Amino acid sequence: MKATPTRIPDVLIVEPKVFGDSRGFFYESFNQQAFAQATGLDLAFVQDNHSRSAQGVLRGLHYQVQNPQGKLVRVVRGAVFDVAVDIRRSSPTFGQWVGEELSEDNHRQMWVPPGFAHGFLVLSASADFLYKTTDYYAPAHERCIAWNDPAIGIEWPDGITPLLSAKDAVGAALQDAEVFTS
Repeated sequence: MKATPTRIPDVLIVEPKVFGDSRGFFYESFNQQAFAQATGLDLAFVQDNHSRSAQGVLRGLHYQVQNPQGKLVRVVRGAVFDVAVDIRRSSPTFGQWVGEELSEDNHRQMWVPPGFAHGFLVLSASADFLYKTTDYYAPAHERCIAWNDPAIGIEWPDGITPLLSAKDAVGAALQDAEVFTS
């Protein structure tokens, strides 16, 4: 397993060792010891989630103001453009974003630490998106930042009209959002 920092160093791209041949492939999608060694992080994951979304679905930018979740995300079918936005007001990268294509073909994973808003756009006909979290889902503390907030300036892939949930369609602007102070 290899972990590479993005331009926001706390967000990591995690690449497992994939063993493949003409019959298919095998890889450990998660190994606590290998993850800790590659990332330097000793984390306890408490919940696994799986979503399936159609092409053009944009989910996010979600976070929890209490019980903040770190997320280790990956795609097992299809492809998405995955985004993390730093919403830790005291961070030198506050308001900045990173994006990465995650797919069934590249097997990449993204580590999104607590204190970040997270979202993704489905690029393929559909996508199965899996993620491990470091805290439990707490709907009363969930918040949403607008996916298209010009103050953040996410460069979403061209040519896809986003399909949004009612909740995601009314996300707050970063300047008005409840964010993390540390």
